[in-house]
Amino acid sequence: MNNRRKFIGNTLGAAGTFLIPQLNTAQAFKSQSTPKVLPKRLKTGDTIGLIAPGYAVKADILQEAIETLHKLGFKTYHTQRIIGNHGYFSNTDEERAKDLNEMFANPEIDGILCARGGYGCTRIMSQIDYQNIKNNPKVLIGFSDVTALLNGIFKETGLVTFHGPVGSTLNDVYSIQLMKNVLMRSEDEQYIVNVELDAEKKLDPEYERYTITSGTATGKIVGGSLTLINALIGTAHEIDFTNCIVCIEDVEEAPYRIDRMLTQLIEGKTFSKAAGIIFGVCAGCNASNHSLSFTLKEVIIDRIKPLGIPAFYGMSFGHVENNFTFPIGINGRFNTEKQSLELLEKVVL
Repeated sequence: MNNRRKFIGNTLGAAGTFLIPQLNTAQAFKSQSTPKVLPKRLKTGDTIGLIAPGYAVKADILQEAIETLHKLGFKTYHTQRIIGNHGYFSNTDEERAKDLNEMFANPEIDGILCARGGYGCTRIMSQIDYQNIKNNPKVLIGFSDVTALLNGIFKETGLVTFHGPVGSTLNDVYSIQLMKNVLMRSEDEQYIVNVELDAEKKLDPEYERYTITSGTATGKIVGGSLTLINALIGTAHEIDFTNCIVCIEDVEEAPYRIDRMLTQLIEGKTFSKAAGIIFGVCAGCNASNHSLSFTLKEVIIDRIKPLGIPAFYGMSFGHVENNFTFPIGINGRFNTEKQSLELLEKVVL
């Protein structure tokens, strides 16, 4: 652990290395016209509020995240609500929602980082004070189960949120650099490119980078965990994919389960109307105990290619190291050949 921290501390100078400036059905799709709200960019010395809106976070992992944030020049704050367990959750639904609401309301908190994912965010969606968030916009970052909060809050309030590391995965230079660049620089355009894979990952089929359907797509960026995208279907926070760039990743799901979830999306009302589809790395999703199973790649190509939508697999995000940060709700341009995602407008003020 000490070597990793030393490594992070010694290599954060080149922050620009990888990011170059450049209810009912009617309610379910109500916020396509909700005005965008940009949070203030983070600055050195700002206070990051840590929350655990789903699973409990272990004390040593929380402490490690705090120390990493301090090394990056931030102050940290958390309440006692994320200490301990309520079954597999960090606390009751009411207390987890209260923690989120209070972090947005607290003027001393400049940004909010989810300490971990797990499960539980969908359980608190109805207890979130969305008007409070709209009145007090600030950076919210996380991934995995936090996908529900990122897309739901954007839909309800117009606040641009951020799919990126949680506290328990804030442990590699690429992820930290990309997070800092996106959240701390107010650029009119930014350009995100894939990290170079090491020799071992180049041989791993789950990291293989391939074009499903070539092309360029422009649209609003949405998405995150495939499981959570599907969990929002039929709720007030179901994502309208029309003319959007849909980012998808998942972890430890057998190919048949990926097949089932993609099929559900395809059979839905708007997924086939997406502008583009970007898969991150679906870690642990190629394994199957069934000798006759399709591979992950076969499933993805079979389900996605017939849509005729520009699509690519293998961008640097997901339950893996080198997890870049991207905004939910900002217009972007995706190029399958360049393996790049260009952010076409400011993401922070």
